[in-house]
Amino acid sequence: MTKTKTILLFITLVLIISCKQEQLIVTSLSSPKKSNTIEFYLSQDGTPQYLVKHKNQIVIDSSSMGFDFKNQPSLKNGLQIIDTRSNSVDETWEMQWGEQRKVRNHYNELIIELEEIAAPNRKFNIHFKAYDDGIGFRYEFLPQQGVDSLIVMDENTEFQLTGDHTTWWIPGDWDTYEHLYNTTKVSEINALALKDHNNLAQTAIPENAVNTPVTMRTSDGIYLSFHEANLTDYAGMTLKIDNDTFKLTSELVGSDRLGYKVKRNLSKKMVKTPWRTIQIADKATELIDSKLIVNLNEPNKIGDVSWFEPKKYVGIWWEMHIDKSSWDYGMTLSEDGKWIDNGKAHGRHGATTKNAKRYIDFAAKNGIKGVLVEGWNTGWERWIGFEDREGVFDFITPYPDYDLKALAQYGKEKGVEIIMHHETSGAPRTYEKQLDTAFHMMSQLGIHSVKTGYVGKIIPKGEYHHGQWMVNHYRKVLETGAKYKVAINAHEPIKATGIRRTYPNAIAREGLRGQEFNAWAADGGNPPEHLPIVAFTRMLAGPIDFTPGVFDISLPTKENNQINTTLAQQLALYVVVYSPIQMACDLPENYENQPAFQFIKDVGVNWEQTIVLNGEIGDYVTIAREERNTGNWFVGSITDENKREITINFDFLEEGKTYHGILYKDADDAHYKNNPKAIDIEHIEIEKGMTKKINLVEGGGVAISIMLKQ
Repeated sequence: MTKTKTILLFITLVLIISCKQEQLIVTSLSSPKKSNTIEFYLSQDGTPQYLVKHKNQIVIDSSSMGFDFKNQPSLKNGLQIIDTRSNSVDETWEMQWGEQRKVRNHYNELIIELEEIAAPNRKFNIHFKAYDDGIGFRYEFLPQQGVDSLIVMDENTEFQLTGDHTTWWIPGDWDTYEHLYNTTKVSEINALALKDHNNLAQTAIPENAVNTPVTMRTSDGIYLSFHEANLTDYAGMTLKIDNDTFKLTSELVGSDRLGYKVKRNLSKKMVKTPWRTIQIADKATELIDSKLIVNLNEPNKIGDVSWFEPKKYVGIWWEMHIDKSSWDYGMTLSEDGKWIDNGKAHGRHGATTKNAKRYIDFAAKNGIKGVLVEGWNTGWERWIGFEDREGVFDFITPYPDYDLKALAQYGKEKGVEIIMHHETSGAPRTYEKQLDTAFHMMSQLGIHSVKTGYVGKIIPKGEYHHGQWMVNHYRKVLETGAKYKVAINAHEPIKATGIRRTYPNAIAREGLRGQEFNAWAADGGNPPEHLPIVAFTRMLAGPIDFTPGVFDISLPTKENNQINTTLAQQLALYVVVYSPIQMACDLPENYENQPAFQFIKDVGVNWEQTIVLNGEIGDYVTIAREERNTGNWFVGSITDENKREITINFDFLEEGKTYHGILYKDADDAHYKNNPKAIDIEHIEIEKGMTKKINLVEGGGVAISIMLKQ
C-alpha cells in the first residue's frame, strides 16, 4: 500500500429556515474535487434525511433512512445528532489481478452519531463516503445493554429520484439474476410481470423491485448506477419501485424459513451493514472506469494469491449444452457399490478420461492453461426434478470412466491445470459437509480453482440464493478455499459487491444470463443488445464468467437456436467482458484451422490498465486494455442490432513506439442472423496518435491485438 494521507475535513454547517420558521442543521460532505456532495439533516420529527448533488445539481432528492426490527420499536425518527467525525483518505492499493494494477482510493468521509431522544436511547451511526465517481453510505449499530441480537424485518433506505429516468433493469428476483435486461422509464418498471420465467429452474419475484446494479440516465444526461458494496453477513438488497413518485426503497431478501431479513449478534461489537452505493457519471463510459465498489471493501485478508494464475481455459461444458454429450454417466450405483446398467445407459457421458485428455492436448498445443471438466463426479443421475437433492452429489468420487488423479498429473506434465467443478444442486448443507475434504483433495492434486454451481431452489425450503443464510454460505466457501489455496468461480451466485479486494480468491462469478442461454433458451437466446447493456450494469459489480468464443455460431445441433452475434463480436468479448479467467467455450474441432482463433491465443486476461474509449448503454462499447508485463494492448468493440461506424483513437499507446496491429473485423457482408462467420483479418502498423474508422455490422464487433514490434 502506498502513502496514506489523513487530514481533518472541514464540515460545512448550513442553516435552513423551514416553512414553520424552525431551524434545521444541514451537514455537508463533498468529494475531493467537489464533484459530488452529500447533505444530511434531521427533519422536524427527527427522521434522518440525505440528498446528493452532482456538480451542484440535485440527483437524489431528500430521502429518508430507517429500520423495522423484531422485538424492538422501529428506528426511523425521534433522533438527535450527538457527534460528527470526519476524515480524508488518499491511498493507492494494488490489485493482485484485475482490470488495472494500481487503484487510487481517494475520498472524504463523515460519520454521524445519532441517538434516540427517548428511552431506550438507542445509538447508531451513518457513515458516508464521498468520491468523485460516486458516493457510499452504511449503517453502524452500537451494542445495546440487554440486547444480544439485532433482527431486521425491513431496511427502509430511500433513493428519491428527480425524474422519470431511463432505466436498464432486471427484476428483483431473490433467487436468480439470469434475466434479460429491460429498458424503460422508472414509471414503466413492472417486475411482477416477469414472475413466471420458463427458462429458469428457480425464480422468486415477490415485489415490484429491481436487482442491482441498476443503471439510469437522467433527462440531463447524468448517469446513475445503484448497487451495494461489501455484502457481508447480511441479506442482499433489491430496490422497490414506486412508479408514481419515482422513489426507490431498499427491499432486503428475506427468509421464509426464519421469518426475518437479517439477524446479527449485537452483544459485543458494532454491527455494520453493506455500503449503499451510487455511481455518478457525466458519460456512460465513466461508469465502467469507476472503482467505487472495490474501494468500499476492506483490504486483502488472505495474503498472496500467486498460486492462482489468471488464465484462459477450455473444457467439457459446451458440448453438453448443444446435446453432443451429457453430464450423467447413464448407469446406476447398486447397494453393493457396483455400477450397473439400468436400461438408461446412453454412452454419451462427456467427462471421460479419453475426452478430457483430448481437451488437455488441445489446450497445451495452443498455450491455454486450464481445462474445466463438468460431470466428472457421481450424482448426476439422481439430480431429477429439483426436489429431493440433499445428499445427491459426491464431490470426492469420480465416475468409473474418469481418472481424476491421472488426469491431474497428465495436465501438470502438459502445463495445463484441471479446473474442478462442484454443482451443489442448491443443497449447500451437503456441500459444506464435504468442503474441507473436497478442497484438501484439490490441494493434493495441485488444482487451484473450482467452478461452483447452485442450480435449483435452495434447500432448506424457505431460503433464497440472495438471503443472509446463503450470503454466509458463499463466504464460508471463499474462506475455506483460501485455507486450501483454492480460487472460486461461483455460478448461480450472490451479486458481486467488490469482495474480491478482501478475498482475491473470489476470481469470477456468473450472475447474469450467460452464453448457455443462446444454446437452449426457448425465447431465442440473448439478443444483440444484451451485452452492450451488461457492460454498463452487471459488469460494474465485478468479473463475469460469460464463456465467450463460440465459432460454430449457427449451432447445427440446435435447430431453433443460434448465437446472436458475429464471429468478430465473439472475439471482442474477451476484452469487453472482464474476467481473470476466460473460456474458449466451443469444441476443439471448431477452432482447428481457423485463423481467427489466433486472437484467443494472443489475448491477455490480466491487465496493467484499462481505458474505455467510447460507448452508450445498450448500443455499443469499446474498451482497450494493456496486458501486464508485456506492454501489448488489446481492443474490443461490440454493437447491438444496429450497424454503426466507430472511430478508434490510439492515443493510449506509448510515444515513439511502433506496434503490429491485427484487426479481426466484420466482413462487409457479415450479419449476426444470416452471415455471422464472415470475418476479415487485417495487419497494420499502429503508432500513438493514429485513428482508424471501423464499420460494425448488425450484432457485430471488432477485436484488435496490438503487439510491440521487436
